[in-house]
Amino acid sequence: MESGSHIRLVFGKANKAIEEIDRLSIGHTGLNITDFMILEALLHKGPLPINDIGKKILLTSGSMTAAANRLLGKKLIDRIQDPADGRRFYLHLTKKGLKLIRGAYRNHSKSLAEVFACLDELERDEFVRLLKKVGRHAEQLRGR
Repeated sequence: MESGSHIRLVFGKANKAIEEIDRLSIGHTGLNITDFMILEALLHKGPLPINDIGKKILLTSGSMTAAANRLLGKKLIDRIQDPADGRRFYLHLTKKGLKLIRGAYRNHSKSLAEVFACLDELERDEFVRLLKKVGRHAEQLRGR
């Protein structure tokens, strides 16, 4: 039976290798992984409040603001004030941002498909199920 520390080590090594694939697959865009994740969220979800994006990609408010400012500076997103609530801002892709993330996401998606091609469909489903199970359990332990 594998120990928890060995499972964590194996998981960590696999995660690190996958993160490297992430970086390589988007490297040509000039984006870092955080900026890519923000643009990807906007691509798939449409305009979103800045705080909602931060929650989806696990960024603090301060980190999210810094990333949004970087993307604004590159003219990849616009920040629009909510007319109903002046304290709330929505981010949305500019035409330049949409063009960049569409191509980058297509390339990134292919790279990740290659990573998980070593698993058949049933194995992928089981892998996701088990990761969710461990994640939920870890959240419960953290809450104690």
